[in-house]
Amino acid sequence: MTDSTISSIRRRAILGGVAALGASALPGFAQTKTVLRISTPAVPDDWHGKMWTVFKESLDKSAPGEFDVQINLNASLFKQGTEPAAMARGNLELAAISAQDIAKILPEYGVFTAGYLIRDPDHQQKVFNGPIGAEMYKAVAEKMDVQILGIGYLGSRQVNLREVKPVKTPADLKGVKLRMPGSKEWLFLGEALGATPTPLAFGEVYLGLKTGTIDGQDNPLPSVRAAKFYEVTKQIVMTSHLTDGIFIAISTKSWNAMNAAQKQKVTAATQAAVAYNNENRIKEEAQLVDFFKKEGLTVTTPDVDAFRKTVQAAYQNSEYAKIWPKGLVDRVNAVK
Repeated sequence: MTDSTISSIRRRAILGGVAALGASALPGFAQTKTVLRISTPAVPDDWHGKMWTVFKESLDKSAPGEFDVQINLNASLFKQGTEPAAMARGNLELAAISAQDIAKILPEYGVFTAGYLIRDPDHQQKVFNGPIGAEMYKAVAEKMDVQILGIGYLGSRQVNLREVKPVKTPADLKGVKLRMPGSKEWLFLGEALGATPTPLAFGEVYLGLKTGTIDGQDNPLPSVRAAKFYEVTKQIVMTSHLTDGIFIAISTKSWNAMNAAQKQKVTAATQAAVAYNNENRIKEEAQLVDFFKKEGLTVTTPDVDAFRKTVQAAYQNSEYAKIWPKGLVDRVNAVK
């Protein structure tokens, strides 16, 4: 055997060993975690902030080592309302978005921003987990490049004022600078309530109430407590004008990159998060009137029928109603 033959055999043995080593090490390198960045304006003490921890814990348990879930609260990653565009661009994986956010792109979604349409949290779940939800979610996927995985109950929105004011009908809110998120759908709702809607980011509301930049704000009671708005307000008017929800959405790019098993686990984690949020929010909401009274706030109930009639008339006579899918309001009302 020549020296060259021996050298050739050695080279093949070395290369074979390296290949074998690489093959044995490959599975370790292949297990790259899928990053899921979450952006939410929720504050840490709010249930729809805490629910993301449930989402993360569920995935850590069902898919250990597969996902790197990064929770960003207080709109620290993206400002409220900008998340859908960020997801469509592939710059964000997950967010909780509102019907108002969706209506910016799909005007027909504005029907779900209308006051006094969704009756309560049970009605909300039945509407969006049934055929109506399937149709609307499909439209979102086609137009916005995001997939809606579920809807969480955000609460029934009430009017919260800096100063005590007799409020029985929408006419009593005339001239009140009522903070609303900055989309035209939100601003229309504020106007329909009889107030002067004033756009302001959620993170600026506390200071706005404290300084008098705004006269009031509207949010579900759990959010009022979590954001400590009760420290800078004196009255809650129980208008119950909107059964609010947040849609858990994931970018289509991220969704399509997952295999079937991963999609099932992410969906299950969403369901766990929604169930946690809804159970705790409904329970807390029932207890909060007494809490706010103990904090010194005046809690009043207006003529809700007068508010309902005024608000619904405002929508029915608006440009919004003209672009709502034909018959959808009746279908929503028919869901029991």
